Amino acid sequence: MVDVIIVGAGPAGLFAALELSRSDAKVLVIDQGKDIRDRNCPMKDRGHCFHCYPCQIMCGVGGAGAFSDGLLNLHPTIGGDLESLAKSEAWRLIDEVDSAFLRYGAPNMVIESSEYDKEQLRRKAAAAGARFVPINQRHMGSDRTPEIIAAFKMDLERRGVVFRLNCRAEDLIVEGERCTGIRLADGTEEKASRILLAPGRIGAQWISILLDRYAIKARYGPLDVGVRIEVPSIIMDPITRINRDPKFHIVTRRYDDFVRTFCTNPGGFVVKEEYPDFIATNGHSMIVEKSENTNFAFLVRLELTRPVENTTAYGMSIAKLVTTIGGHKPVIQRLGDLHRGRRSTEERIARNTVENTLKDVTPGDISMALPHRIVMDIIEGLEILNQIIPGVNADSTLVYAPEIKFYARKIEVDGSFQSSLKGLYVAGDGAGLSRGIVSAAATGILAGRGILSDLNGDRIEPA
Repeated sequence: MVDVIIVGAGPAGLFAALELSRSDAKVLVIDQGKDIRDRNCPMKDRGHCFHCYPCQIMCGVGGAGAFSDGLLNLHPTIGGDLESLAKSEAWRLIDEVDSAFLRYGAPNMVIESSEYDKEQLRRKAAAAGARFVPINQRHMGSDRTPEIIAAFKMDLERRGVVFRLNCRAEDLIVEGERCTGIRLADGTEEKASRILLAPGRIGAQWISILLDRYAIKARYGPLDVGVRIEVPSIIMDPITRINRDPKFHIVTRRYDDFVRTFCTNPGGFVVKEEYPDFIATNGHSMIVEKSENTNFAFLVRLELTRPVENTTAYGMSIAKLVTTIGGHKPVIQRLGDLHRGRRSTEERIARNTVENTLKDVTPGDISMALPHRIVMDIIEGLEILNQIIPGVNADSTLVYAPEIKFYARKIEVDGSFQSSLKGLYVAGDGAGLSRGIVSAAATGILAGRGILSDLNGDRIEPA
């Protein structure tokens, strides 16, 4: 028996473990994936997905962020709403997360735009009917981030944190009205006085099952559905030199929908994400290895109201349809073909002036898979974005589908980040409390502190 079990070794789980390691609490971290040094996606060397289970990109120490761009967005409103969770402590939490990554080897340089450049981009975006959100960023890189995570884990082990990897949590153990442990897929059980669920985005569906099974209070959050755009880097360079991951917010005229750019990867690579029931796309960029392209997510925010509120099920149905049409591969299309209402073919993709960095794809027509409203939002949004970044709306621009960011059902928590089921605490993307590395890490810190406070008998009042 340990004091605390943490399910998930992503940013939320690791930072919660770091906070707990400052005490004498016995902490066990469980993850269905491998250690960071053992995670290796075969698609990088062999060119196509082998459908590994669990997915090497999504699971394991470091979470999905370990093989992402490794970009730390140092702002409490990016990747969630940390200000509503932490109030006046939000900026201090951002600094704590950033300082920890620096200790474990993150580069010292912070990407910060000059006031003149920020004003110019704000003006250009405003003239197009959009908004530019300037933020400071630290880029670790998809190739360097695993080293930083390895140093992080080594320090946690030195502090006494125990990791149990390649081990999938299957269910909670509930005795009376309190969560007292985790039942694992191999039939074994782990008991503790406090349980923290932090399984990341890939665990959102599993958490949703637990919410229904144990009547844990939660509500559905929004859903971001869209595509990944790939263009020659020379088109994006004037913007990414000012802000490496520029945040442009657009409201479309036809549907009044919110569309945004997200996760820009200069000189990067489009990659495939493997979920249990569907596939999706994402983007990586390295410190050393570069391509001639830049990619970014272009996402439409969706919120459902009664009687249909289940955004997770809706998003999964879209992703499954694209997966079916693509033959379990992402669908790729030239933007010119999308404008002309025709599917892209292998021949058109092969002779396109922009070479696709993700090869394990199916040329097709994204309008066959994505809802009409989302397709129209993407087309209109790119037309507006083209006024800010000339060239992104070119016929040769590549569009990959689907790119979906699931915001798991937001679990109701008290000031200690304890759910309505006593003894069960939550943090990170899988609990609907964050949407990114820094915000997930910050919720992990808050949950860790809440657990320590409860262990010591000092209750924190609800935020």
